[in-house]
Amino acid sequence: MPASALVLVLLAGLIHASWNILAKKAGGDVRFAAFTGVVMAVFWAPLGIWLGVEEVPRWGRMEWLALALSAALHTVYFVVLLRGYRKADLTVVYPLARGSGPLLSSLVAVLVLGESLSATGVLGILGVVGGVFLIAGGPALWRASHDPQQARRLRKGMAYGLLTGAFIAGYTVVDGYAVKLLLMSPILLDYFGNYIRLLFLAPVVLRNRPEAVALWRRQWRHALAVGIISPVSYVLVLYAVKVAPLSHVAPAREVSMLFAALLGGHLLGEGQRGLRLLGAGCIAAGVLALATG
Repeated sequence: MPASALVLVLLAGLIHASWNILAKKAGGDVRFAAFTGVVMAVFWAPLGIWLGVEEVPRWGRMEWLALALSAALHTVYFVVLLRGYRKADLTVVYPLARGSGPLLSSLVAVLVLGESLSATGVLGILGVVGGVFLIAGGPALWRASHDPQQARRLRKGMAYGLLTGAFIAGYTVVDGYAVKLLLMSPILLDYFGNYIRLLFLAPVVLRNRPEAVALWRRQWRHALAVGIISPVSYVLVLYAVKVAPLSHVAPAREVSMLFAALLGGHLLGEGQRGLRLLGAGCIAAGVLALATG
């Protein structure tokens, strides 16, 4: 991977972990996703319009299909992620979501497409599984089975993490195809995809306007921050994809788990920071091994 792509991925990882912590602290639902989409649409409008005036008229059927599919996958991903944050710890949901995306892609390639997996790839799977065990609490996982409330929270965190990872794998492939083969602008792919995402989310917000207004008054600071910085992290990744193989960039993104495990444990008081940081490191090492194996 070129040094320029690695720098972009590292910076994106730090930004990505930061906005996920803000989203967790907001405790929002689908309407919070809509709030951040509105902020993004307004704040980044000058850049989107400036770049779009020349490029968008050249888009054909394939570009618009890729945009719509990308927007749908991103919408469901964000909604599932926010629900997971309301039901479980960030330091369970986030690393599992980020680590399972590349893992699921590799497993599908082996089971469905008939691709082979080297010894390095097998070690990668073991690293991810071991990391998940540590993130979930390590030895304390066995004790959780005797505490019904803790066990339920843990199971929910793992379920939402895996489901989120499936949608991450989906939009990663679609967006990689869009920027590498269709040569779409990463900025415009994310910016105009946001308008389609808002169309999906608008009915939920408009269903109960007084409640939506009340939520906005409580969450606008977090929505403002997430709406401004979250597009930056993903656009940086898409630019990295343009100059480096997707199979290298996608696993390298998991460095964000290290930031999340450290920042989440410290800022959100979710405990066991050292153990979870070790688990995040195992997942990151595992998905990197999968990429090379």
